[in-house]
Amino acid sequence: MTEEEIKTLIHQELPTVLQQDRDLRDFVLRTVENYYAGKQETESRFDQILAELRRDREEQNCKWEENHKQIQQLLLENKQLNSKHDSTIGALGARWGLYSEGSFRNALKGILEDSFAVEVLHLTEYDSAGEVFGRPDQVELDLLIKNGLLIICEIKSSMSKADIYTFERKVRFYQNRHQQTANRKIVISPMVHPRAKEIASELGVEVYSYAEEFRI
Repeated sequence: MTEEEIKTLIHQELPTVLQQDRDLRDFVLRTVENYYAGKQETESRFDQILAELRRDREEQNCKWEENHKQIQQLLLENKQLNSKHDSTIGALGARWGLYSEGSFRNALKGILEDSFAVEVLHLTEYDSAGEVFGRPDQVELDLLIKNGLLIICEIKSSMSKADIYTFERKVRFYQNRHQQTANRKIVISPMVHPRAKEIASELGVEVYSYAEEFRI
C-alpha cells in the first residue's frame, strides 16, 4: 500500500475509529496537543480578551465623559465671557450715549447763551400723576427761551417711535403744568428710526438728525 493510499484510508476511517476507540482518541489528542490550544486555554484566552476589551471600553468612556465635562465647562465659560462682554459693551454704549448727550447739551448751552442770548435750561420735574410714563417718575426736558419764545427739546443718542410718543407726552405735561404753549417741539439725535420720523411729523415734532441743520 502506498503512502497516498494510507493517507486516504486514514481520512476515511479515522473519524469513525476515534468515536469508537477512546484510547486511540486520547492518543491522538496527546499527539496534537502541542499544535492546538486546549478548550480550557482557549476559553481562558477568550475571557482575557473580553476583559481587556471591557477595560478599554470603560477607560474610553471615562475619557469621553471627562472630555465632555471639559467641553461643557469651556462652553459655559465662553458663554459667561460673551455675556460679560455684551454687558460691558452695552454699559459702555449706554454710558457713551449719556456722555454724548451731556456734551452736546453743554455745547448747545454755551454757544446759544454766549452768542445768541438764548437761555438754555435742563429741567427736571416730578410727574406724580404718571402722565408721561404711566407711573410717577421724573421728567427731564431741555428748554430754549428767548424773548418769550419757548422751544422744548429732546437730546438723545437715538430715537425710536416710542421715544417720540414719550417726548410728546413730556411736552404736554410741561405745558399743562406751566400753562405755557411751546412754539416749537424739537428732537435732536444722530440716529432716528424712519418710522419715528413719520410719527414726529404727524405730532408736529421737528427732527434734526446727523444730516440736518438746526437753526434758532
